[in-house]
Amino acid sequence: MKKIIIGLGSCGIAAGGIKVKETLKKLIQESKQFVTLGETGCMGMCYKEPMIEICDDSSRNDSNRTIYGDVNEETARKIFESHIVKGVPLSEFVVLENKDTATGEWLGGSEKDFMSRQKRIVLARCGEMNPESIDDALKMDAYKGLEKAIKSMKPAEVIEEVLKSGVKGRGGAGFPTGMKWKFAAANDADQKYIICNADEGDPGAFMDRSVLEGDPHSVIEGLIIGGYAIGATEGYIYARAEYPIAIRRLKIAIKQAEEKGFLGDNILGTGIKFHLHIKEGAGAFVCGEETALIESIEGHRGMPRIRPPFPAARGLFAKPSNINNVETLANIGWIIRKGADAFAAFGTEQSKGTKVFALAGKIKRGGLVEIPIGMKLKEVIYDIGGGTVSGKAFKAVQMGGPSGGCIPANLVDTTIDYAALAETGAIMGSGGMIVMDEDNCMVDIARYFLNFTQSESCGKCTFCKIGTKRMLEILERITRGEGVEDDIEKLETLSYQIKTNALCGLGQTAPNPVLTTIRYFKDEYIAHIKEKKCPTHQCKALIKFGISDKCTGCTLCAKKCPVSAIGGKVKELHTIDQEKCTKCGICKAACKFSAIIVD
Repeated sequence: MKKIIIGLGSCGIAAGGIKVKETLKKLIQESKQFVTLGETGCMGMCYKEPMIEICDDSSRNDSNRTIYGDVNEETARKIFESHIVKGVPLSEFVVLENKDTATGEWLGGSEKDFMSRQKRIVLARCGEMNPESIDDALKMDAYKGLEKAIKSMKPAEVIEEVLKSGVKGRGGAGFPTGMKWKFAAANDADQKYIICNADEGDPGAFMDRSVLEGDPHSVIEGLIIGGYAIGATEGYIYARAEYPIAIRRLKIAIKQAEEKGFLGDNILGTGIKFHLHIKEGAGAFVCGEETALIESIEGHRGMPRIRPPFPAARGLFAKPSNINNVETLANIGWIIRKGADAFAAFGTEQSKGTKVFALAGKIKRGGLVEIPIGMKLKEVIYDIGGGTVSGKAFKAVQMGGPSGGCIPANLVDTTIDYAALAETGAIMGSGGMIVMDEDNCMVDIARYFLNFTQSESCGKCTFCKIGTKRMLEILERITRGEGVEDDIEKLETLSYQIKTNALCGLGQTAPNPVLTTIRYFKDEYIAHIKEKKCPTHQCKALIKFGISDKCTGCTLCAKKCPVSAIGGKVKELHTIDQEKCTKCGICKAACKFSAIIVD
């Protein structure tokens, strides 16, 4: 019996996966073939969604697996007719095939290079199991780390193993996880809490969402182990309500874990107690800061607390608490099961293990990748990501989201580890990696990120709320061609004041995109301010669209213009009414003769 599995993470669903599933379901019913239809989460190749996998036997044997990409309703029918009915794989749509059981590497398919450079620990089960089936997860060693921890290790031994592994917080700060657990464990209390921070708010970041959608059990297992280690009997997963699929699958996974005895008052018959709850957040970026997150769980407005006291001493409901993000917790079961040395074998001397990144922006292969820490930026952008989707020159990559910074093309040999990235002015962050090409205006990029952080500021401290507002006003003036000579100096002065005086980490890092773009792309700021020009032709106030004598009078641009700003007779040179023109660029994209010019 053959098996068809369709990827139904958010990316698969958004690309049309539900329609493909319904098509396949209908084809199976009509053909009366002995075929089962299953689901899985995202395996990282978001750029190839919708994806389906065909297993030539229902056991999903590695050597008999074929994965197809860019599947729509029509191609689904072709693949079904060829592969299922005739037994002949349709090679033109194959992205991966035949996995080596010993090494875990895919041996064929157009996208095998995307997978071959990765080392998957957090993503090991994503795309490999049904996220709504705990039995699938158990077949792939889920909860074995938990069983080992509570049956053969003392809490202090668990903490020591996590310390020895060298795993750091994957939410951005990079603080040693074992040390964080040690602090919480050292505080005696009648009640302690462990919290998963799944409030993923960085633009272009979707690592946490994909892990929760694809393998919720890895996070649940990490929470239970962490709770046992620090002495917490209650846990919370704080996930933004904008992630409905992740939340639904988490609820299913929690119920299944309770039924199997991994959660409750007597875990695996050991007498150990742990209960898990989900708190849905309203999507405030500041709630990614751990004390603001705690405030939100307690039912208050999400605003950071003054520290000390730190959450390890006085956290949720004034009790000792520990907060880790999704990716950090998803590593824990693997570390306990395989051992600290196995995890520490990956990475660099100061930064151990692997890191998940979301490749977004102008990247050819957009999606999720998990790499050993220590890989160079250029390897991720070119070897895994395939370079820019436009084919134009790579210009910069924004790392760490609004709290991070832009790393220019001439630093593409930078090693991906916490220290090396900090030297560039960026940070590892939670793992967002937004790629830009030569057409991106770096002043406008700085304006975009500052606009985000300014609008998301909770308003508790003046330096963040008012300081970022003043910075945003300056950047908006510059992009309108109204900048003055001391604007760059003002931006730098405000940046350092905010970094020094803001209350929480989000405010303290908000100026980073501005500082790094000034550091590496100061010439673009000068061009905007002194020459009143945008070198990349992206700032609308500083550009003008025109039509050259290459125009053949085909009228296509006039037909496409949404405001009827283009006029002219057929087969004659057209003109643009500058009063009407909104500078949307549709005419330039439509013109087949390169007649539209931007000055």
